[in-house]
Amino acid sequence: MNWKDYITTDPAVLFGKPVIRNTRIPVELLLEKMAGGYSNDELLKAYPKITLNDLQACLLFAAESIKHEKVLAV
Repeated sequence: MNWKDYITTDPAVLFGKPVIRNTRIPVELLLEKMAGGYSNDELLKAYPKITLNDLQACLLFAAESIKHEKVLAV
């Protein structure tokens, strides 16, 4: 799966934040909900315009976003 098939950015939509394609649902919101314990079924019910593939794309997007970050000791 390529997350780019499911997630898009457009400066005219939510100031260019990544959103699920053809929606105004931000990836950030879905990731926060997943981290907060929402199940896939709960999210699909709450946001009927999204699919399970959209949720999987969010996780892939997040993984790729931090893949090449440098970790500094604190």
